[in-house]
Amino acid sequence: MSRIPTTQALRALESFSRHGVVWKAAEELNLTRSAVSHQLRLLERDLGFTLFNRVGTGIELTSRGRAYANDVSAALSMISRSASRHAGGGLSGQLIVSCTPGFAANWLNTKVSRFRAICPEVSLRIVSPKALDDLSDPEADVFVAFGDPARHTGPVEVLREVAFTPLVSPVLLNRLGGLSAPGDVLRADLLHLSDRGDWTAWLRMADVAGREDMKGIIFADMTQVYSAAINAQGIAMGDEFICHDAMAAGHLVRPFDLAVNPAKSYYLWVPPTKQDIASVIAFRNWILAELPSPKAARA
Repeated sequence: MSRIPTTQALRALESFSRHGVVWKAAEELNLTRSAVSHQLRLLERDLGFTLFNRVGTGIELTSRGRAYANDVSAALSMISRSASRHAGGGLSGQLIVSCTPGFAANWLNTKVSRFRAICPEVSLRIVSPKALDDLSDPEADVFVAFGDPARHTGPVEVLREVAFTPLVSPVLLNRLGGLSAPGDVLRADLLHLSDRGDWTAWLRMADVAGREDMKGIIFADMTQVYSAAINAQGIAMGDEFICHDAMAAGHLVRPFDLAVNPAKSYYLWVPPTKQDIASVIAFRNWILAELPSPKAARA
């Protein structure tokens, strides 16, 4: 090998190895397809061995290329973890995070040990807001909220945009004899969060007649909605981001391709008076690194 590969080339290879296609790697890295292809060609040239096989108009990793990409992925992860550990070294005190219950239960609580590993001396407290988009808690240092970020005049950072679609337990799906058309959902209880707005929007988009007569249960907490859905108590209008693990495990299935894209997102907000606190900065950097950018998430 004539020289050490550039970090950009290694990141292009790592992203390509996960996605399998150049255009997805390009979107994740915010580069053009030609730029990613160029980086991969340069990397192959500098290494001096074949990384890719040409298949039609695309490429795929060779067995040797796959092994090298796995090593690169491990090395980049180690560098990232090392930087995070040193960035959090010596931090202490209490950090209060206000987080919506659904996000906390289904995402944050499954990964929070990674932040604890970075900042072991920080005393972390996670609290639930009065409403999903409530940013009023004077004790909170960081807010993870859900709603329309445009409603806030201060700077917010979008963590994940969402789409809502019906999600149903396989048990209930079998009990109903399947759902062959959107209107079939009206044969079951519909599970609502706070109001009937999301279901109303989906039924209108699906052009379902009789939607005014929808029945069901209204919950105050999204974790209650998902618990009821998983236990075959009705059909949820679900957020696939939060429900990812339940869907992967087969506890919930998506019967239709139709999805509503509301002007709502999970977003991060830090009060101006808290923005210079070291533990706040560390938490913000951690959560932004853990979650792919909204653009990459759509790839």
